[in-house]
Amino acid sequence: MKKISNSGPVVVVTGGARGIGLEICKTFLKRGFRVAALDVDKETLALTEANFNSPDFLAIHCDVSKPIQVSRSVARIEKKFGRIDSLVNNAGVAIFKPILEVTWQDWRHIMDTNLDGAFWCTQACAKVMLQNGGGSVVNIASISGLRASTLRVAYGTSKAAIIHLTKQQAAELGDVGIRVNCVAPGPVATEMAKLVHSKAIIQDYHDTIPMNRYGSTAEIANAVAFLCSSEASYINGQTIAVDGGFDASGVGLPTLRKNRRSTSRQKLGPNA
Repeated sequence: MKKISNSGPVVVVTGGARGIGLEICKTFLKRGFRVAALDVDKETLALTEANFNSPDFLAIHCDVSKPIQVSRSVARIEKKFGRIDSLVNNAGVAIFKPILEVTWQDWRHIMDTNLDGAFWCTQACAKVMLQNGGGSVVNIASISGLRASTLRVAYGTSKAAIIHLTKQQAAELGDVGIRVNCVAPGPVATEMAKLVHSKAIIQDYHDTIPMNRYGSTAEIANAVAFLCSSEASYINGQTIAVDGGFDASGVGLPTLRKNRRSTSRQKLGPNA
């Protein structure tokens, strides 16, 4: 039997049917929010809705790259919940190809979803937020938006654009009470990552990340929830890399770390 809906704050999460987006939905529900999840994957979204089975969770099939679909979805959210307090622009797609093999269709598909989708959703949700005095937006970028990587020209560029879009949005919307920040995840242990990251790639990441591991979806969701909370009330226009120190590590770190370990063992002895 479904519980009676509460009257808590409302968060909209795009790409909320799986992975990081799903974890963000779970985290906000635990914190007393009512959650509206938008996703283009209709079947997975239906399963997510059935699993939650809560009047505080609204699932909407929506392609965020289509402004008309976004407007209609936001209208449904406002009609059901009466307000929007936070927005998490998490929906994203990726195509990994050599730079000279990226097609116009590849480029447009990534930009339409990753960049344009965040713009349209913020534009639509911000208008509803203003009716209640403001709110918070968190854009999900990527470590690929902060540092370049092979095969990611379109994906990385879209995420770098998201980081600057965050600043633009923060500069204008901050004046009217809407804070906009960005989370840039490093490698995260999602089901998709497990499928596409080989053992060699995983080891490469472990060698480069100072914390020597992938992040969890919960760690990303907790950072997002913090930025949407009153504890972050004076944080605006910032990008937080939740990456275990990946962005800070620089070139040549794996070799330096190995040398450091070797030197430490020599100084401390074999049983250190």
